[in-house]
Amino acid sequence: MSLGIADIHSSAIRSDDEAVALIRRSIDLGVTFLDTANIYGDSEVKVGKALKGRRDQVELATKFGFTEARSSTPRTGGIDGRPEAVRTACDTSLRRLGVAHIDLYYLHRVDPEVPIEETVGAWPT
Repeated sequence: MSLGIADIHSSAIRSDDEAVALIRRSIDLGVTFLDTANIYGDSEVKVGKALKGRRDQVELATKFGFTEARSSTPRTGGIDGRPEAVRTACDTSLRRLGVAHIDLYYLHRVDPEVPIEETVGAWPT
C-alpha cells in the first residue's frame, strides 16, 4: 500500500523505479501473491510495471469499492458496490496493471446501499 500512498503510510521506497525493483526482487525471492487496490494511489501502475514479462509467476489480487472524495457521484461512506461501478473499476484496474486478467478481484468494504448479490453478480456467469 505504501508503494502508492507513501504520504499516508511511511515507506522507504521513494521512486517508481525503487518500487518496481522491490516487487521484482520479492518475486525473485519466492513471493507468489501480490495484493493491491485501486484506492492505493498509483500502486496498481507500479505493480503492473513490475509484472511485465513475469505475470505468470504470481497470483494477482486487487480490490475495489472505495470512492475518491472527488467522485462526481458521492456514495454514503465513500463505498460504491453498484454493478456498473464494479465493471468500471475492474476495467480501470486491468488497464493500470497492464494485464489481461486479475486472479482475485474483491470488494474492499460492503456497500450498505447495494445488495451484495448485485455487487457480486456484476458479470453474467
